[in-house]
Amino acid sequence: MKRRILIVAALMLACSLCGCGSGSDEPAQALADLAESIPDTGEVSSGDMGEKPPEEEPWDIERPKVRGIYVTGPRAGSGSMEELIELVEQTELNTMVIDVKNDEGNITYRMDLEAARELGACINYISDMEGLMGELKERDIYTVARIVCFKDPYLAAGQPDLALHNPDGSLFTDAYGLAWVNPYKEGVWEYLTQVAEAAIEIGFDEIQFDYVRFPIGSEADAADYGVNMEEYTKEQAITDFLAYAAERIHGKGALITADVFGTIMGSETDVEKVGQNYVTLGSTVDVLCPMVYPSHYADGVFGLPVPDAQPYDTVYAALSLSAEELQSVPKEERAVVRPWLQAFTATWVPGHISYGGEQIREQIQAVYDAGYEEWILWNASNRYGVEGLEPAQ
Repeated sequence: MKRRILIVAALMLACSLCGCGSGSDEPAQALADLAESIPDTGEVSSGDMGEKPPEEEPWDIERPKVRGIYVTGPRAGSGSMEELIELVEQTELNTMVIDVKNDEGNITYRMDLEAARELGACINYISDMEGLMGELKERDIYTVARIVCFKDPYLAAGQPDLALHNPDGSLFTDAYGLAWVNPYKEGVWEYLTQVAEAAIEIGFDEIQFDYVRFPIGSEADAADYGVNMEEYTKEQAITDFLAYAAERIHGKGALITADVFGTIMGSETDVEKVGQNYVTLGSTVDVLCPMVYPSHYADGVFGLPVPDAQPYDTVYAALSLSAEELQSVPKEERAVVRPWLQAFTATWVPGHISYGGEQIREQIQAVYDAGYEEWILWNASNRYGVEGLEPAQ
């Protein structure tokens, strides 16, 4: 079924040869009425032989091999957005991953979604999202909506029953003082899915879920999730949510993507902590976006003294491990792998190096050498230049 996207990608490559992050990772009534407000997507009919064929399934639609950059809501809504659009047009870039729901739980435009409005979550960073989507489509720029999932102070405050709580009943907050919601709660899944549907309706081609994981740390381990976590594991909760959302997102004609920690590959400990199982998710979503930033790996990982100082070697090793782990997933069911690459200097890492065009190009080459074809650059401040990027053809 949805894995037929790989077949389409292969055909696109063949034709082209004949012719071509998350990511940084780190009111009650509204959600009570969510079930009544779900749009009826219905079933796609087979159509009559002599008539126009029905709309294609999302995995049958020809899509570009993504080479993208991350864009915040404030940048997307500012006059300087034109600079990024011109960068995409002038280089090999073809995609923008734009914040729709950011790390603070803000919806970055006045979304036509009652639940979000009643929570007070809508911040009008992008005053004309519909117009922006139209312009990006006119300029052949593929659009991905980044939606931060379980870190959400607005939903936690507006719907305390969906929030994650400490054992004493208080709201759980992370090191930045931001509240999280409970990944086990289906009401949370519903809200996130409706945000995704609204993003698709306004023009986004693809949905990318970030922070689709459990919080980490000793306080997070002690939080009250309200379930027997030995019987209903973190891994199962994350997989169940993504499967739940995927059905509706596919019904809207879009793809579903999940940002995951690069460190979950080869580490059962990290899998258990955050609930992201690379192999399982590799057959659940359409696209996996592992965050393989060299700065995120500890000294000595992959046999490298300081992974941040060896961008090519680190990314190549991580993605080689990705290919190895996903071998157990049948090709027709296997997600496309589209890693997040580091476009920033990690000054906090002892022994770090400055990241400019050379280091970005090394990571991109590592993606290709590891057998993958897509990538996205992460810079939290959206500072990108032409250095390290090939010119448009």
